[in-house]
Amino acid sequence: MDPSRLLIVDDHVGNLKLLRVLLGGEGFEVRTALSVREALEALETFRPRLILTDIQMPDMDGLEFIRRLKASPETREIPVVAVTAYAMSGDERKAREAGCDAYVTKPIDTRTLPDLLRGLLGTH
Repeated sequence: MDPSRLLIVDDHVGNLKLLRVLLGGEGFEVRTALSVREALEALETFRPRLILTDIQMPDMDGLEFIRRLKASPETREIPVVAVTAYAMSGDERKAREAGCDAYVTKPIDTRTLPDLLRGLLGTH
């Protein structure tokens, strides 16, 4: 499996475009989904090495999505990075309890994100 395959899940097209350009330019193969439903469909045929998911999603809470990923034998080993614009006290703890491996707040620091992902993938 290619160590650079990512799935990014966010309901905001601008965020997806920014991350696709940023991470594609850093050598990652990026697929995107505008909803959890789209992400679940993509996972039927695409096996990313890492998933970035927004927490505030319209069709399913991002934390529930992470719980489903971590409960499934097919996806439980994939590192998941929770991304949120609404960082409140206790949100990171909730995300980690749901099973996320890292927590990033928006606006995303584009200078440090690629290295964070490489660290999670063990490809530094």
